[in-house]
Amino acid sequence: MKTLAIMRRDLLKLRRNPLTLISTILMPIIYLVIIGNSFQGQLKHLPVVLVAQDHGEYARRMVEQMLALQAGPKTINLSFMADPGDAIAAVRDGRFKGAVVIPPNFSHNVAEGRLAEIGLFTDNVDSVSASAIEGVLADAAQSIRISFVTAREPKLNQIVLRPSWLFQYVDYDRSLIPGVIVMAIFMGSLMSGVFNWVMDKFMGMTECYLVTPLSRWNIAAGILGSGVTITSIAGIVVLFLGLLITGGRIQGGVPALVTLIAIIVITSTGLLAMTFAILGRASHPRLVGTFAGFLNVILFFPSGAIYPIESFPPWLKAFARYNPETHSVSAIKSILFKGADLNAVTGDITFLIIFMAVTLALASISFKRTL
Repeated sequence: MKTLAIMRRDLLKLRRNPLTLISTILMPIIYLVIIGNSFQGQLKHLPVVLVAQDHGEYARRMVEQMLALQAGPKTINLSFMADPGDAIAAVRDGRFKGAVVIPPNFSHNVAEGRLAEIGLFTDNVDSVSASAIEGVLADAAQSIRISFVTAREPKLNQIVLRPSWLFQYVDYDRSLIPGVIVMAIFMGSLMSGVFNWVMDKFMGMTECYLVTPLSRWNIAAGILGSGVTITSIAGIVVLFLGLLITGGRIQGGVPALVTLIAIIVITSTGLLAMTFAILGRASHPRLVGTFAGFLNVILFFPSGAIYPIESFPPWLKAFARYNPETHSVSAIKSILFKGADLNAVTGDITFLIIFMAVTLALASISFKRTL
């Protein structure tokens, strides 16, 4: 009853300041909308200039393929020039990301069965754009039965790749949902649990606890319980709002939903306990805000929520393996998008439970019933 009284007081305090809960839910949703429209999964509108020195049948097919890339997936914005030197200079000046040169006698070489080359000059400083342009043009070249050769590394490629999807199609906006759920949990853990405790300490409210028979366990459990309630609700609301915005659904039905809620609660408890263990003895709420930004960067971005962990450098990949947000994002993705059962995410959930137990122990040690 003593613990419930502390928990009730903390929740009532939040009711008088609903902006905290609203911002916990609203800000991750804003991140979902902004990031989803700023960092598209497929690059688009890359400026490319074409110099067609041949006007034969196969050259026209290549031009048609590039126009299709502009009209369909909008990968490139195509311009035309007559002189190859001017086109390459324009790439050097940064006006275009790449220049494509179809040389004279190109169609004749294709018809005769000879090696027909297309020159490609890319701004390789922007490696992501260069790779994207090379990839789509290679596909376009293969579609007209020719070998595509870059201007920097000539080679033939006779391998035909036939991809198959194992899971449902997940667009880039929808793929961010696990990340914004974890972000909502993290923000809630800072705005409800340890922030309330440090603010009470700063305002002198915690001194009232010292004249009561409440133990430090009652106080800590009450504050932690209210924080878990708030952050779990925020995470669940963000889950459904994210699915509503992106038009997604939960694979696996009710059992998957129950598993997702369990993951959210375990993650909330672990992150709340972690922030309490780190910041529980802070004397000013400004310290919580300052440290919050630092924690958000080092935990969220290496979590695999935005960029694949496999592409990290070795040191960051090693850190990501011990990042609780990594395992939370991984488990939510598997359940939400792949329809995986509990056995498939046992490793992630086990890590989260161990992390929760360790941080709870550390939080209890750091918490003192003193001024």
